[in-house]
Amino acid sequence: MPGTLSPEVLEDTVAVSLARCIAAANRAAKEAGIDLPQSLVTITEVSDDKPHWRINYGPKNYHNRRGGDLLIEVDAADATIQTVLRGQ
Repeated sequence: MPGTLSPEVLEDTVAVSLARCIAAANRAAKEAGIDLPQSLVTITEVSDDKPHWRINYGPKNYHNRRGGDLLIEVDAADATIQTVLRGQ
């Protein structure tokens, strides 16, 4: 669904940072075998020494299920993958 983003969106530094980071995390998740349309994605902004986004991919149907999540941490400044952790 390509489209042009409004200048308002492009000037929003948080929105642009998150878009770049989620795109990088989605690529890494696909490479790790995650079915993105079947995943519940949660995102947390972590503001410590080096601000980053923590993106978690879990099953949409998580009832009676344990583990299997994929957690990817992405640097907010340059969208580089910092950590990839898979739950058991």
